[in-house]
Amino acid sequence: MADELLPQELRILVAVADSGGFTAAAGRLGLTQSAVSHAVRGCERKLGAVLFERGRRGAVPTAAGERVAGHARRILRLLAALPAEARPQAPERPSGPLRIVAFRSAAVQVLPAVLARLAAEHPELEPQVRVVRDLGRGTAGEVADGRADLALATLGPVPPGLVAAPLYREEYALAHRQGHPDPRSLPLVDWDENCGSYTADWWRRQDWIPPATINVSDDTVVLSMAARGLGMAIMPRLSLDRLPDGLAVSDLGPDRPSRQVGYVTTPELARTAAVRALIRTLRAVPLPDGAIAVDGR
Repeated sequence: MADELLPQELRILVAVADSGGFTAAAGRLGLTQSAVSHAVRGCERKLGAVLFERGRRGAVPTAAGERVAGHARRILRLLAALPAEARPQAPERPSGPLRIVAFRSAAVQVLPAVLARLAAEHPELEPQVRVVRDLGRGTAGEVADGRADLALATLGPVPPGLVAAPLYREEYALAHRQGHPDPRSLPLVDWDENCGSYTADWWRRQDWIPPATINVSDDTVVLSMAARGLGMAIMPRLSLDRLPDGLAVSDLGPDRPSRQVGYVTTPELARTAAVRALIRTLRAVPLPDGAIAVDGR
């Protein structure tokens, strides 16, 4: 028992990880720099691991420090949720902050209807939405690291310690300049997020797709370039929500690829009233055009 970390120690670890240094963390917490440094050394001694690399530029979490900070954020989030969960009316009247992350097309196309219904049915909830690029660990990584309660994510292998369920499927289509006689002959315009195991096998089988000649960081830029005739783009349907003038969309045929989108959360948060209300709403609201419901929604 003596070696257990206390909530205040968890807060200090998170503050150092998020601010990048002991001095900045001390300012955030209203403590002295020496108190923060002493607390971190105590945590490292209890855990038997170095959590931060100290240097002139501050304190950078080690791999162990990243994992510990993620667990600390999740524990602190559950502690913060306890008062609302303890109220007798908690299941019927969820309240408090609700941290949601989503990639751009899901945030634009799916979340507005969800948030509107939550506001009408659960006015005491306080949704906080962030848009996170669908790269690397993506939105699911934000949940794993304790920075979000629920993520809308492109589903693949679920990170350890998380739970996921599908909501909808969206197919891919070909975007190109209107009136082009052979859009498949155009160069490829692509963006960093437009990749993944869900399309890799299909992509390898298509001998007509050239390497990308233009690669940008945003899907809206891809559409603008394709509309100008600079190339074609292979896009998921919900990314084709605001077509610029001059852009056409063509079907990729019966073997077209698709991706599955769902929610990701932690087993503990999935049992809280706020996240349960969000999941019910995600399953209840009508899907936008281009999204196909999956079994169980």
